[in-house]
Amino acid sequence: MLVLDDTLFLLLEGYGWLPALRRRASGGVAHTRLMGRRAVVLCGPEAARFFYDEDHVRRHTAVPEPVKSTLVGHGAVHALDGIDHRVRKAMFLSLLTGEGVDSLVAQTTAAWDEAVDAWADGRQVVLFDEVAKVLTRGVCRWAGIPLDDADVPALASDLTAMVDGFGSAGPRHWRARLARIRREAWLTHLVRQVRDGTTTAAAGSVLDVIIGHRDADGKQLDSRAAAVELLNVIRPTVAVCWYVAFAAHALHRWPHHRDALREGEAAYAEAFAHEIRRFYPFAPFVAGKAVRDLSWAGEHIFAGCLVLLDVYGQHHDPELWEEPYTFDPKRFVGREIDAFELIPQGGGDPNTGHRCPGEDITATLLQALAVRLARLDYDVPHQDLTISLRRVPTRPASGFLLAAPPSRDQATAGAVPSPLKMCT
Repeated sequence: MLVLDDTLFLLLEGYGWLPALRRRASGGVAHTRLMGRRAVVLCGPEAARFFYDEDHVRRHTAVPEPVKSTLVGHGAVHALDGIDHRVRKAMFLSLLTGEGVDSLVAQTTAAWDEAVDAWADGRQVVLFDEVAKVLTRGVCRWAGIPLDDADVPALASDLTAMVDGFGSAGPRHWRARLARIRREAWLTHLVRQVRDGTTTAAAGSVLDVIIGHRDADGKQLDSRAAAVELLNVIRPTVAVCWYVAFAAHALHRWPHHRDALREGEAAYAEAFAHEIRRFYPFAPFVAGKAVRDLSWAGEHIFAGCLVLLDVYGQHHDPELWEEPYTFDPKRFVGREIDAFELIPQGGGDPNTGHRCPGEDITATLLQALAVRLARLDYDVPHQDLTISLRRVPTRPASGFLLAAPPSRDQATAGAVPSPLKMCT
């Protein structure tokens, strides 16, 4: 079967590319080529089980170079398999689960409260940018990475650039590459300072644990590899700003959810966070490589073939979700979520497979910040809130502008609006 390369169509169509391919294919399994390599496209919980079985598909060598050079870094845990992956991932799990989550959330919510207090009277703010700075400040404090307040905006800009450029070509992509080069150099220097005694790392901190980690071969990470994995803690944490901007978008379009969040019911806040991660697009797909000749749904998959799991398509599949294009957090209230059903950060067991070990942190941070956002008193100025499915990763075009509302007396007198404040 002659299959033309579809890389250009991925860049042009974004999130709609794989669902469109599958609609045109018999049996829902599509064949294509991506960056010159033969690929097969799968979708659905059972396909996810197949994909995340290392006897079928492995991530090693499947992560494309543009993604390594922007999003995850070369030599990162994402590109490992087998015992190497399990040992490296165990380090991340020790940091990103349990008490570590509570500590990070506490640091981040404190940084949020500081930011809200500091927003000037009457000034419009871009929520996406402000939350990126909040998350940068919070995660660096938590991780034990020294950071002056004056350096927060530049670091937040670089961390978001790494994410913003992974699925693009052109200026966004090159900004991402340059941002990664800068920040790997910065953290490599920090690691060397700790190792030569010039700087100290707090015992048990993220910085301390990654510097002291030993891989399956018993060797410590070299300074650059340690810097890459430090970035793989702080960069995805800051990427939660995408989800917070989506939460603001959802609260603006469907404001009745605000009251439920303001009440602080944990089950509803958790369901709201899950629905944000399902409804709004982030990663369009994940990729691996077939380790041997395989068969799926009657389709032959050749050894070495790329296997693409359609994440966006799965999250909007009417056979899996009732009214998938309706934003409805209640679908997750009291619902047991299968490990291969909701997969914005991978599928399967987070302890042994390729599911992101930071998923708990993402969901918990999103819950905490969505509740604070719902309790914040603000106006939404006229702006472009479109979310393009051709842009990967996408977000509200304006970044979501908000401003403090004027009081009645101030509006009458033409005075400057009051500061943003929390509603109780």
